[in-house]
Amino acid sequence: MMLLLIPLLPLLGFLINAALGRRLPKSISGGLACLAMVASFVVSVMSALAASRAADHAVQQTVFNWIPSGDFQIPFALRVDPLSSLMILVVTGIGSLIHIYSTAYMHEESDSEYARYFSYLNLFAAFMLVLVLGANFPVMFVGWEGVGLCSYLLIGFWFRKKSAADAGKKAFVVNRIGDFGFILGMLLLFATFSTLDFQELASKVAARAPEAGEWGVVTIATLLLFLGATGKSAQIPLYVWLPDAMEGPTPVSALIHAATMVTAGVYMIGRNAVLFTHAPHTLAIVAGIGVATALMAGTIGLVQNDIKRVLAYSTVSQLGYMFLAMGVGAYAAGIFHLYTHAFFKALLFLGSGAVIHALAGEQDLRNMGGLKKELPITYWTFLIGALAIAGIFPLSGFFSKDEILFRTFSSGRTVLWAIGLITAFLTATYMFRLVFLAFHGERRHDAPPEHPEEEEPAAHAAGGDIAGARAAAHSSGASHSAPGATHPASGTPHPASRTPHPASAHGDHLHDAPPAMAFALIVLAIGSVVAGIVGIPHAIGGSNEIEAFLAPSFEAHATAPAQSEFQIAPPPGELAAQAPAESHEASGSGTELTLMAVSLGVAVAGIGLAVYFWLRNRRAADRVAESAAPAYRLLLNKYYVDELYDSAIVQPIKYASTALLWKGVDAALIDGAVNGVGATIRGASGSLRRLQTGSIRAYAASLILGVVLILGWYLTR
Repeated sequence: MMLLLIPLLPLLGFLINAALGRRLPKSISGGLACLAMVASFVVSVMSALAASRAADHAVQQTVFNWIPSGDFQIPFALRVDPLSSLMILVVTGIGSLIHIYSTAYMHEESDSEYARYFSYLNLFAAFMLVLVLGANFPVMFVGWEGVGLCSYLLIGFWFRKKSAADAGKKAFVVNRIGDFGFILGMLLLFATFSTLDFQELASKVAARAPEAGEWGVVTIATLLLFLGATGKSAQIPLYVWLPDAMEGPTPVSALIHAATMVTAGVYMIGRNAVLFTHAPHTLAIVAGIGVATALMAGTIGLVQNDIKRVLAYSTVSQLGYMFLAMGVGAYAAGIFHLYTHAFFKALLFLGSGAVIHALAGEQDLRNMGGLKKELPITYWTFLIGALAIAGIFPLSGFFSKDEILFRTFSSGRTVLWAIGLITAFLTATYMFRLVFLAFHGERRHDAPPEHPEEEEPAAHAAGGDIAGARAAAHSSGASHSAPGATHPASGTPHPASRTPHPASAHGDHLHDAPPAMAFALIVLAIGSVVAGIVGIPHAIGGSNEIEAFLAPSFEAHATAPAQSEFQIAPPPGELAAQAPAESHEASGSGTELTLMAVSLGVAVAGIGLAVYFWLRNRRAADRVAESAAPAYRLLLNKYYVDELYDSAIVQPIKYASTALLWKGVDAALIDGAVNGVGATIRGASGSLRRLQTGSIRAYAASLILGVVLILGWYLTR
């Protein structure tokens, strides 16, 4: 029963707030949601400890027999092993802090809207917990689809604002594309192996030879599963929904980007490590897509002016790092980065929310500056997050990012390692560009004036990128209007619910994060510093404990027929021979130290570049943008991918659905046939109607004539 309580507690919080929340004061509805998450965290800790003490490092619970069909049975089973232990602690721990932060951030919402927000937040956490606890694909898929639904609800929370409603729809549609591949992958695995249980699948696949020279069933199935991962974890080509997700409240952005939805794809590959290890072609594609996404998002983030969009592209880039690790077989390194990223990315988003909260909804970096003295808690915690994501020693991001780069280099993929190194340089640069523009210098109001009456030049793929559309409208490409200037900012509730914060619209009386928000920032800052301790590499005297801890989750285990749990008994030499990137070699310590120094030097160089351009000499940055105007426009408009999707996919589908299907098939063919039958009957009835003259003599004559004709017919036979 303990495992069921982990997702059940936030689900109960959702049910109570959804049913009764509008009748409850904010303190009760918010407190109930926070209590549900904290209680779930406590149960998660207890479950993780129980799993660590178990003989097979796992605890499994079958809640009920979900889909019985003859010999085929799919139980609703939950399983905690090292991998899911880490994930439930991240989801419930980081999620609890985000809930606590939200009690202050959303305090100006009405009681009913406040309760609706927390009910969605609890439901999101519940579905994510089902996803990571599921012992088989169908249970995982319940959580997989559930977080997609909740992302739609939370991104479009201020649904009266068109950009927010459009962003929610865009996230929902794009994720359904990836989910289609995920379903096909599940069906193919079931048709081949007659099971969807993760442990049974791993055991059966481990008995096969890797599909090194062929594109077999496992390769095709894992490619389909990876398509689902590209949707959930925002990788090329399905990453376009994530930047637009910034239209939701800032704590929602933190929850999606740090602890829940976007990590689902990475987790899914780690959960099915044996399958992916037996599909080398798929792993190569995963690594290539990951590093390409990391580089592309890093270049876009370098020029964005909305504080949350910079962080959004940062998330896309860091997810690319995680997929790079998965693609080179370094599953533990990818999960390690997922774990550290949860701390510093949640910290950065919540820190940006504190800035937005203080500035009455302002999100444009060009209208910030000089906040260091006014917002000391926000500044110093945000700085820690920026240093961590940049990979500065000894913060957590340094160890996890270095582990990925080292594993990539050790696998012989030097080109991918070099691209990852360039991305690390970009990360340090754009993150400290954000820090310097927001917190240093003097307060500015440099954003160009808005033109609300201006027609938006492009309706994007699922209708949501206002910032990009405005950017496309400026032929010079020097700047674009931030969405927060013409619309209610994502950090402030919808005007139907409240009015913008009256203070500090122009920096008159800035206020630092209130206690609930400050508490979350400080705890996350501490986590961003110390979380990397579990992964200190051997080269500098550590033991990389997280790798040893997670290793059993990436191996095939022998199944015990009479039990629902699995014993650790990996086939001799089976998986170890498949994943050389996961083994440590003492002879590589010198190489690792060298690569560590290189990655640290690259991060410092990126910070130095940001210091020069955005702290010391901001006019130089403007001159560079002017001299490279075509490249600047390209990055500012995000490589025109939204416009490309709109032209190549959305508009043709709209044309086919309106001009061909609706006007041609529905209106002309189907409606035409129905209307034609009606017209024929109407015309025939009009002719027959003339016989109804109303004259009794005519009716009598007709009757006599009929009788005569009938008698004549009989007499002449």
